[in-house]
Amino acid sequence: MATSRVLRALESRKNLTGSACGLAGVALTFAGVAGAYWPVVVAGLYGAGALIAPPERPAPPDFPDPSAQLDALREDFARLTEYLDGVDLPPAAAGRLVELTELLAALLDPGWVAEVLALDPEGVHALARAVRQDVPEAVDAFVRTRWWNRMAPGQEPPERHLERQLTLLHEEADRLAASLRETEARRQESHTRYLEDRGRGA
Repeated sequence: MATSRVLRALESRKNLTGSACGLAGVALTFAGVAGAYWPVVVAGLYGAGALIAPPERPAPPDFPDPSAQLDALREDFARLTEYLDGVDLPPAAAGRLVELTELLAALLDPGWVAEVLALDPEGVHALARAVRQDVPEAVDAFVRTRWWNRMAPGQEPPERHLERQLTLLHEEADRLAASLRETEARRQESHTRYLEDRGRGA
């Protein structure tokens, strides 16, 4: 660790700039300009160079780009689908879950839709939250609550909450799909205006 710190210091901008200025001082000494005070001149030029050198800038963290995030999200969605296949749900909730997962699968499908989605960080975040948190939490909460309802019947059926949650999640995913459609529509309109303006200028 000490060796790496020494290497970083030697390779720093301040040391390199100071060394360059110090070498200039040595050149002045050989030219006879510095005279008897050459050590002071060399040291002073080194210090001045170190002071004027730009500060070190740490490299920013290398976060995965949205496309890589979508690749990881597809893997998580595959695991979620495998989990959901093993859960027994009432027909109405199962139907709504199928509608939701089909929409999520369409949004995650590699291709031009995913390319548009990758340009929308908020959309990627919303989709990741649905896959990794909202859907599994809704289904797991239903499974646990259903068990307690069997122990103490007479409470509100847990499938009602599950159906409502899945409906809300589907509406949220549908809004995301509509937003992506609007993005493509605006892109098409912009291209039309560009061609019209180019035609007028011809």
